[in-house]
Amino acid sequence: MNTLRNDFMKYVSSNVLGMLAISLYVLADTYFISACLGSNGLASLNIAIPVYNLMSAFALLLGIGSATRFTILHSQKRNTEASSLFSFTFLFGTLSGILLCMTGILFSEDIASILGANGEILPTTALYLKTILCFAPFFILNNIMIAYLRNDNDPKLAMSGMLIGSLSNIILDYVFMYPLNWGIFGAAFATGLAPIISLCILSIHFFKKTNSLKFILKDLKISYLKTIFTLGFSSFINEFSSGIVLIVFNFLLLAQAGNIAVAAYGIIANLSLVSIAIFTGISQGCQPLISRCYGKKETNNINHLLKLSLKVSFIVSILLILLVYLFTGDIIAIFNSENNQTLANFASDGLRIYFLGFLFTGINISTISWLAAIEKSKYSSILALFRGFFGIILCAFLLSICFGITGIWLAFPVCELLCALLAIFYLWHIKKNKQV
Repeated sequence: MNTLRNDFMKYVSSNVLGMLAISLYVLADTYFISACLGSNGLASLNIAIPVYNLMSAFALLLGIGSATRFTILHSQKRNTEASSLFSFTFLFGTLSGILLCMTGILFSEDIASILGANGEILPTTALYLKTILCFAPFFILNNIMIAYLRNDNDPKLAMSGMLIGSLSNIILDYVFMYPLNWGIFGAAFATGLAPIISLCILSIHFFKKTNSLKFILKDLKISYLKTIFTLGFSSFINEFSSGIVLIVFNFLLLAQAGNIAVAAYGIIANLSLVSIAIFTGISQGCQPLISRCYGKKETNNINHLLKLSLKVSFIVSILLILLVYLFTGDIIAIFNSENNQTLANFASDGLRIYFLGFLFTGINISTISWLAAIEKSKYSSILALFRGFFGIILCAFLLSICFGITGIWLAFPVCELLCALLAIFYLWHIKKNKQV
């Protein structure tokens, strides 16, 4: 059990650092855009971010879904089939990225308009979208490779790729937006270069003796998509839920108080993305270990890993909430370069209410990932859909009608609480019926 706990700490710590690094892609953009372009730039970024979330979610769908099955196949000594699955995922991810790139080149202004951009923020939103989507193949392949390296016993290199990519993004953000004065294009261009740099680091894995990722261009089966989508769907929804929340909240806030409220939510949303990245790092760090134990039918270890992830997630949630409540004003001031008091008031109220939801977020994300890792895709998909789509949309609309802007902020914690109750019920049901 000590060995399992040590593996848990190694995988989770590496993955949390890596996921934090990836989340800093957008947070760095938020800081530099707010400093250079003010509230309009911040509003443009916030409207564009759901597309970035969709792209990342699709990449996780392919990476986590495929890598989970890869680990199970390897633990069962079905190595040729595992290599074929990896090759198919890599090829499919590349083609999908090219399609997204073409979509961005041709339709970025239309997409920006659909997402709510108007007036003077429409051109900047469209430019950010077009630039980001041009790098779609690299974003997708980077996420696929990160998932596979974790599942191929190389979590430290996966972490290194994510950290170096993120650090390069922060440096390039500064260079492109200050000395070169490239504006919002510079922020998007820096973000787009980051996964390319990360992929260069991750490619070192192919030269290691321990590497078991082999390219096989025969026996590639389109039927692999069913397995990938089934096992990766909950990860897709977990990631894309951030984008869904952004879209719904942006429209509701625009109706209630205009662009300044959207800019305030931009601060909250991007801090939320970083916080969710920590819980995602915990759950995805556990996933290779859980899938490996599941393939070997080690029931006690599977349950022990769930308990560990839930304990760590709860501790992190308490620390996050304390941090937000103790330093609300200081945090907002970092992103409020214009010292806009209206923006500060919106963001202050919203941040304190919104972050209460993180009491339950760790339970939800850890449970969803655990269920997917043991091929309980039905339960994990229902939880993910409720948390990231049906539940949050319903709560946002109903509570906004009842309580206005305060109701919008309340939607996230209420939805997370309801999802946590459903997650606890599923765990009780599985234990009662001895399904693991």
